[in-house]
Amino acid sequence: MDDDRLYSIGELARRTGLTVKTVRFYSDRGIVPPTDRSGAGYRRYDDGAVARLDLVRTLRELGLDLPTIHKVVDRKLSLAEVAATHAEALAVQVRVLRLRHAVLSAVAERGLGPEDAEVLQQLVRLSEAERRDLVGGFLDAVFDGLGADPVFAGVRRSMTPGLPDDPDVEQARAWVELAELALDPGFRAGLRRIAQDLAADRALAGTTVPRRDVAAAVRDLVAPALAAGIDPTSGRADPIVTALTAQYAQVCGRPDDAELRDRLLRRLETVNDPRRDRYVELLAVVNGWPAPEALAPALDWSVAALRARAER
Repeated sequence: MDDDRLYSIGELARRTGLTVKTVRFYSDRGIVPPTDRSGAGYRRYDDGAVARLDLVRTLRELGLDLPTIHKVVDRKLSLAEVAATHAEALAVQVRVLRLRHAVLSAVAERGLGPEDAEVLQQLVRLSEAERRDLVGGFLDAVFDGLGADPVFAGVRRSMTPGLPDDPDVEQARAWVELAELALDPGFRAGLRRIAQDLAADRALAGTTVPRRDVAAAVRDLVAPALAAGIDPTSGRADPIVTALTAQYAQVCGRPDDAELRDRLLRRLETVNDPRRDRYVELLAVVNGWPAPEALAPALDWSVAALRARAER
């Protein structure tokens, strides 16, 4: 073979931008074997070795191990097969890193101690089945025993988070906080009271027909008052309060009297839990839904308005 077409190990290193030590390493392991040897026994490489080293360097940068690289350059494995396998593995690693980022961010932002950090870490390690069990236990605690009313099946579905297989950082962080809320006994008990109030209202009306949630209806009725800056205790608020109580009377199938207004006040006080708003916000992030409109401003206004009139 013509030595003019062959390269020494040093020349091969210069052509590929690798060190002599690295080229020798790959050569010793048979990944880029010498094409020939000189009369003095020195290794000689052809242009094919240059191409193999370029491929080896690319595959190493992609994170492939040496045995796999050896099989690829020897054509025992197709690059497409290897790429598909490693892409899948990297997707899992990316998901794990996102979840770890969520934990570290929560620890830093909240100033948590080691025990709290461990709880968060356990939450992100949950498998898909374990996440379903956690959410299912939470929703069972809220809705079980409330009868066969189809409305509750719909509400339950609307409160179910579904973390994607490849969540982004914000979804991962939202899942961690949402799971904490779902495990909070106080939050569970508060949502249970809200569900029981809804069941009692529907039983009072004697209906199983879906009707608009009272809190959402209140938000829409009160929105103009909030925009106009109307004091909930002022006379200007009277028509809005009348509309609120009239709508609730229609929902319950009851007369609009002092007893009904007291019932509405208690209902809105129960619903007006900042953790509920936060759960809905986090749920939207996890599920990729549009950001919801907060209920707290309208509920605060309505509670103040009803309390002021109950005290007159």
